[in-house]
Amino acid sequence: MFAIVAESADRLTWQPAPDVAPAPGEVLIKVAAAGVNRADLLQAAGKYPPPPGASDIIGLEVSGTIEAVGDHVAHWSPGQQVCALLAGGGYAEYVAVPAGQVMPVPGGLELAHAAALPEVACTVWSNLVMTAGLRAAQLVLVHGGASGIGTHAIQVARALNCRVAVTAGSRNKLDLCAELGAEITIDYRNADFVDVVRSAGGADVILDIMGAVYLDRNVDALADDGRLVIIGMQGGAKAELNIAKLLGKRGGIIATALRSRPVEGPGGKSDIVARVVDDVWPMVADGLVRPVIGAEFPIAEAQAAHELLASGDVSGKVLLRVDV
Repeated sequence: MFAIVAESADRLTWQPAPDVAPAPGEVLIKVAAAGVNRADLLQAAGKYPPPPGASDIIGLEVSGTIEAVGDHVAHWSPGQQVCALLAGGGYAEYVAVPAGQVMPVPGGLELAHAAALPEVACTVWSNLVMTAGLRAAQLVLVHGGASGIGTHAIQVARALNCRVAVTAGSRNKLDLCAELGAEITIDYRNADFVDVVRSAGGADVILDIMGAVYLDRNVDALADDGRLVIIGMQGGAKAELNIAKLLGKRGGIIATALRSRPVEGPGGKSDIVARVVDDVWPMVADGLVRPVIGAEFPIAEAQAAHELLASGDVSGKVLLRVDV
C-alpha cells in the first residue's frame, strides 16, 4: 500500500509502506478520506509520538469501506461504508482499527465528508456532555469557535438547547460561528472575553484549547459551579492557579486527552464512540449538525494541507482525499 511518510514537519511524502492486516478484534478499512488535526502537525514535527502499539503513520480519523475483518468481529462486514476514530495510521490507503472505534456513516452524508467527524464528535461529546455534564439552557464558551472542534461544538450545544459563546480572531470566522448558532461572538483581539461572558451570567462550561495563557481568565469567566475543560495547550503548559478564586465559584478544572485513552473500559474510546453513534449521529441525520469542511486536498498534497491548518487561515476541517 501507499501512505504518507513524515520525514520532517515540512517533508511529507506519499510513498510505498508495509501492508496492514486486521488483528483479532480489528477491522481493515480502505480509506476514502482522512481528517487533518493539529495533533497530526505536532506528530510530523516530532512533538507528539503515537501511543505504544499504535501505527507511526499520521492520521487520527478516516472514512472508507471495510475491506476485511479480523477474528472475533461480529458486527461489521466487508463492503460496509464507515468512519473511524484512530490512534494513528489514517494517512494511508488502508488502516486497521479496533472494531469498537468504527462507526457507520451518518445518514445523508457523503462518504469522504464523514472523515471530518470522528475526532471532533468524540472530543466534543466526551468533554462537553460525558465529562462536564452540559445540559439545556446552560451557557458554554468555546475557544477557537471556527476550528473543526469549535464548529462542531457550537452545533451540538445548540442541538442540546444551550447558549453558545465563542472566541475567534476574524470577522469572517465569527460570522461563521454565528451562522452555526453562536449567540455571543467575541473577537479576542479587540475584546476581553471575560467581560463579555460575565455580562451574560458566566459560562457554565468552557471548552478550552489554549491552556496556560487562558487559565486565570477562564476561571474568571466561569459561572458558579462552572466547569473548565482543557483539551489543548496552544497557549502553553504551565500557569499559576488561584485556588481561592476557584473555591469561591465552586468551580472545577478538568484536563482530558482522547488519543491516549484505552480502547475498552469506562471512558475508553469504544465507550465514547458508542455514545456518539447513539446521541450525535441522529443530530447529523436530522440536519442539526453537519461537518464544516474548509478545504480538501489529494492525499499526496498532505504537506500543503498541514501548512494551511498551521496558518490559521481555514475554518472548519481540512480533509485529505485518498480516493482521487
